Amino acid sequence: MVENLVIVESPAKAKTIEKFLGDSFLVKSSFGHIRDLDKKDFGIDIKNNFTPKYIVSTDKKKVVTELKKLAKEAETVWIASDEDREGEAIAWHLFEELKLKKEKTKRIVFHEITKDAILNAVENPRQIDDNLVNAQQARRILDRLVGFEISPVLWKKVKPSLSAGRVQSVAVRLIVEREREIISFESESFFKVIAQFTITDEKGVEKTLKAELPKRFSTKEETLDFLTSCKNAEYHIDDIVKKPSLRKPAAPFTTSTLQQEASRKLGFSVSQTMTVAQRLYEAGNITYMRTDSVNLSETALNTAKEEITRLHGADYVKIRKYSTKSKGAQEAHEAIRPTYLNKHKVEGESNEKRLYDLIWKRTIASQMSDAKLEKTNIKINISTNEEKFVATGEMIKFEGFLKVYLESTDDEEQKQEQSLLPQVNVGDKLESEFVKAVQNFTHRPPRFTEASLVKKLEDLGIGRPSTYAPTITTVQNRGYVVKESRDGVQRQYEVLNLIDDAIEEETLIQNTGAENKKLFPSDIGMVVTDFLIKHFSNIMNYNFTAEVEKEFDEIAVGKMVWQEMIGKFYHPFHANVEKTLEESERETGERILGNDPKTGKVILVRIGRYGPMAQLGESAEGDEEKPKFASLRTGQHLETITLEEAIDLFKLPRDLGLYEDKKVVVAIGRFGPYVRHDGKFASLHKDVDDPMTIDLERAIVLVEEKREKDRLKHIKSFEEDAELQILNGRWGPYISYQKENYRLAKDIEDPKTLSYEDCLKIIKSAPKKKTSKVAKKAPAKKKAPAKKKATTTKKKTTTAKKKTSTAKK
Repeated sequence: MVENLVIVESPAKAKTIEKFLGDSFLVKSSFGHIRDLDKKDFGIDIKNNFTPKYIVSTDKKKVVTELKKLAKEAETVWIASDEDREGEAIAWHLFEELKLKKEKTKRIVFHEITKDAILNAVENPRQIDDNLVNAQQARRILDRLVGFEISPVLWKKVKPSLSAGRVQSVAVRLIVEREREIISFESESFFKVIAQFTITDEKGVEKTLKAELPKRFSTKEETLDFLTSCKNAEYHIDDIVKKPSLRKPAAPFTTSTLQQEASRKLGFSVSQTMTVAQRLYEAGNITYMRTDSVNLSETALNTAKEEITRLHGADYVKIRKYSTKSKGAQEAHEAIRPTYLNKHKVEGESNEKRLYDLIWKRTIASQMSDAKLEKTNIKINISTNEEKFVATGEMIKFEGFLKVYLESTDDEEQKQEQSLLPQVNVGDKLESEFVKAVQNFTHRPPRFTEASLVKKLEDLGIGRPSTYAPTITTVQNRGYVVKESRDGVQRQYEVLNLIDDAIEEETLIQNTGAENKKLFPSDIGMVVTDFLIKHFSNIMNYNFTAEVEKEFDEIAVGKMVWQEMIGKFYHPFHANVEKTLEESERETGERILGNDPKTGKVILVRIGRYGPMAQLGESAEGDEEKPKFASLRTGQHLETITLEEAIDLFKLPRDLGLYEDKKVVVAIGRFGPYVRHDGKFASLHKDVDDPMTIDLERAIVLVEEKREKDRLKHIKSFEEDAELQILNGRWGPYISYQKENYRLAKDIEDPKTLSYEDCLKIIKSAPKKKTSKVAKKAPAKKKAPAKKKATTTKKKTTTAKKKTSTAKK
């Protein structure tokens, strides 16, 4: 008999909580959500006021059975899932599925896993908040309706196996629009003039002073005119302006700012940040990590004051209460902070230690004094010119919070540190070492990083703390967006030097446009975005998406009925889906580049069955010669590829010569460039091999590498049946037979010892793979021919499979 059963979301959380509760409490985990919407018919009874149909997830049936048994025996069941909407929904699903009674069920929440917080929660239980549950339910149902209704439209009008999502599609739109800004951007050149002077102080010590001309010159001629005017010029200090300034610390972390700062300072992806933060939370090291609040509790403020005073002195303390500025900030949680501010470090793996250190420093710094700075501007007179050079420097008079922490920025130009200036006086003469004009170029808009995309979504009021990471992961998994680093290109720039009254010109080379872990839209992402904007403009509208989030917030506080909100959206949306299916044209992103100079045939690019491709010629009735197709290469895109680049694609496949009396051919296929020899394929190495320039010698190396890899993969074959093989795979040895794979038990030490009969036994005893069953329709009154009927059934099976596949995504 269990006196108290506590149900939490994760096993790690269960272990931590067990330490704080007595022997009369048994803590068990639900391993997250136990139920989800059924895949059949959307899992929503649309005609019956959008009633959801929930089923227990297959992998949770065992967990549910165990929890049901324990809940039946327990005197009191405490549901301690997370305190946000998702956690509240989990609590409700547990209550419903375990068939709990209100009188013996208590809901408890806490934003930190400490003994005081847990015991306080137990002393102050509440009921499940139906409004929060409804808000989560509304989001889940709306997203299911959008995804399940638009996806089949994309299958038919763009490409099979595509899918759409309410928030994800808007996130992709942001990335696509930024990419088009970059494509259309035309860089302009300008010249920046810098100078270096020397001055000798009273003790005879020579000091250096660097300065810059505030004016920019748009042409080389203007720049040369200015430099010429500086020949034989004298320079002296014209004015010195000193301004005191204060720099304030950043607020404690929210989910969004933690994701951004962990990306900039630690190089973490958004999902990696949330995974590591989850572990820190469940171990009791930090407060709840999904929050848009910047508040700190009175206890935290008092502890911060004590800790700062102990470490740095009372002068460094300045207690602050921050207010949330983000659009639509929900539930009044606390900011992300260490549970114990006097705990400077934690045990655990490296990333946990690094993220904890970041959170601790940010929290402490937020309650420290402003940094006191003195900014100095020195104007330098040019005797032969009306322009003035300006030297700027910054001096820290009092470190304040800077002693602990300084927030990073995405703006590269802001990262340049101000230099310290020498002591000078108005009227002091300066000696010119050089005056230099350097050619610069205007910067294109920056591509999004995961962190800067989160910031943009937050600024627009799209999504909430719990949705940022899954949204960014989803758009990458779907192939609409890729995150990668790309090398820059070399560009020439000019430098004009005025030294000893002579102007010297030189041309240098710089690397520009390099990208590090940036988000790029794929061609299919761009085509799908264009299609959705054209036919589902409201779904893709930033304001609409933000308004939906506000309506979820209204539901969460009981000011709106969720079914009414869904109904208002769904009926016109569904009508638009039907209209688009009937009336819209197929969208492939087709772009005609011109004509092939050899054949005169048209060359175009478009989305094909396996992705972006080039096409030479068009299909026409009576024309025996079919069009030729070629996949686009890595780095080529439908919107930017040129006619010349497309013509080059049709130079493939290339015959490289003979090896072992058999042809060696290089080509580009569905999975990228490859070498083919004797019916075997070897992939070219990315960033090393170019299919247009690879020679026979290098191709032979790739063929031999592939053979060696295959040799290592092969463990054993059998004379009795050539199809039966024992192979070495990614997860260890396995049996391959008739295009099916069968796992080997871990206790088989040497797979080579298995006989043909042993393998057949393993195959026979392997669990049968599940096949999706399709309900047969009742026969129609008018009998159709047998062949036609079979074809219809087959088509329906395919559609059902597609729906299942999309739902899984």
